[in-house]
Amino acid sequence: MPHRTELYQDVPSTCWPIVYSPDYNITFMGLEKLHPFDAGKWGKVIDFLKEEKLVVDDLIVQAREATEDDLLVVHTRRYLNKLKWSFVVATITEIPPVLFLPNFLVQRKVLKPLRTQTGGTIMAGKLAVDRGWAINVGGGFHHCSSDKGGGFCAYADITLAIKFLFERVQGVSKATIIDLDAHQGNGHERDFMDDSRVYIMDAYNRYIYPGDGFAKRAIKRKVELEWGTEDTEYLQKVQTHVEGALNELKPDIIVYNAGTDILDGDPLGGLAISPQGIVKRDEVVFKAARSRRIPILMVTSGGYQKRTARIIADSILNLHNLGLIDKELATSGVENPKVEQMLRNSVADLSKLSLQ
Repeated sequence: MPHRTELYQDVPSTCWPIVYSPDYNITFMGLEKLHPFDAGKWGKVIDFLKEEKLVVDDLIVQAREATEDDLLVVHTRRYLNKLKWSFVVATITEIPPVLFLPNFLVQRKVLKPLRTQTGGTIMAGKLAVDRGWAINVGGGFHHCSSDKGGGFCAYADITLAIKFLFERVQGVSKATIIDLDAHQGNGHERDFMDDSRVYIMDAYNRYIYPGDGFAKRAIKRKVELEWGTEDTEYLQKVQTHVEGALNELKPDIIVYNAGTDILDGDPLGGLAISPQGIVKRDEVVFKAARSRRIPILMVTSGGYQKRTARIIADSILNLHNLGLIDKELATSGVENPKVEQMLRNSVADLSKLSLQ
């Protein structure tokens, strides 16, 4: 029996399947400035979407923090206990001064935001199946596996979202991860190494962190990119391989890790994609999912420049303008193949009755 969780509650149909909480943002005595990551980018994305009148506070799904019981669905207790040591968290988040902070502060100021984003990804997984699509404005901690964190990733939210769906949602038994962050997603790769239910496509700069050779064995479709790859070549590869992946296996859910660290000038990504290229990339993935009627969950993952928040917001607006994400469409549930099948069955039952 799956444990009880607060994360799988019914969401009012008036809400967009966009998940966020102000608790996502890491702000603490300026320490967050010591890491190249913009630790307030999630709130900025929401601010831009509000400015553009796409969302208001009441229509956003409020993320809840993942509890220890939720995290134990994937993580070992030994790993979660390690996070009670500030030096371990300092290593994982790559913010050395965290080492000197008492752990209760590290829990509240660093790990609670990451646990809330993790809860958000799990919630968005269920929403995507119910509504056809969902976006967690945070999450995408793809370097974390069940027993090891790293690269700013303390919890394995992608693994958790998929395991929760497999255990709790009827009809979800196959998942595809499309990981387009600039870095290899070695966390979920290690977690699903021998799991034939999960198909992983990963496109990344082959020369940068984490270079995890063991984890690469789990990738079904590996797209290794050269330094400085630009829009034309990148988008052509994404298009070809996303289509190929979804033709090879039609999953019940796509988890799309939409890192913006592929942006030209990113200090860690080493690729050279333009803002327009990123918007187009997200469009390619959503078009492929929607045309096949596969529910899609998007998480925002890496992105280490101040301008990435604006690009994520522009991408979400573009998806909306193209009708690839839509509140009415989402809340009606008609794009959800399971709901559609139910509707078809009830129509068939009714017509049988009227014929009798």
